[in-house]
Amino acid sequence: MNKDRFFKLALKAGGYFVILLIVAVVVTLTVYSLPAIKESGLKFITGKTWDPVTEKFGILPFILGTIITSTIALLISVPFTFSIALFLGEYFREGIMNKIIKTSVELLAGIPSIIYGFWGLFVFVPIIRSFEIKAGIVPYGVGVMTASIILAIMIIPYSASLSYEIIKVVPKNIKEAAYSLGATKYEVIKNIILPYAKSGIISSFILAFGRALGETMAVTMVIGNSNFMPTNLFAPGNTMASVIANEFTEASGDLYLSALIEIGLVLFVLTGIINYI
Repeated sequence: MNKDRFFKLALKAGGYFVILLIVAVVVTLTVYSLPAIKESGLKFITGKTWDPVTEKFGILPFILGTIITSTIALLISVPFTFSIALFLGEYFREGIMNKIIKTSVELLAGIPSIIYGFWGLFVFVPIIRSFEIKAGIVPYGVGVMTASIILAIMIIPYSASLSYEIIKVVPKNIKEAAYSLGATKYEVIKNIILPYAKSGIISSFILAFGRALGETMAVTMVIGNSNFMPTNLFAPGNTMASVIANEFTEASGDLYLSALIEIGLVLFVLTGIINYI
């Protein structure tokens, strides 16, 4: 067997393994979710009441909490992500400044989420609480907006790194041709770089959004962990991941445990759809 054929077989085996792993996860979650699926049906997704004592399980507040926090985090992160990627990819492609900022971004991406959660709880929550007092809002401190901002800080390094790599591979000869015709830096960015790298940059944002959907510990520590529909962006809420983290060890009944696993199944499907996009 030649090396090329062996290499192709190895790649194919790796691909089959990934598919098998995904199927195994889906099957496992589905099997353990069957009691909750049979008991609640579609009401599990559309219901607004989460009460393990009476075995009423509706996760609509958690679905909305997950989508709202991730969407706000993405919107906050977009201008910072694009600025960092453009700064490194166009204005400081080499040199000490590039190395410092690039290393800082990579360091932020490597910080464990629990550290972000501690920082958010002890540093950022008091800042939000002070703002809420001045604005005449109930001063929870923790809440949907707090979790969204922490999430935004967490996903910026991921999308910025991807966007930077995409901007960096824009052909140099195309940009030089534009400059030779008298184009300014702004015109090159607007008419050359953005159209060329647009699909890749959008993909980096979608991947960051998928990352935000499944974030657990940092969000759990600052979102307030309320099982009710959030009344405003500063009110406490919950996400699907934070509910699982908070209640999985306390699940005493089989139906309760199955409901938490079904939340994991719904989150897996939602994340899969985002990543497929």
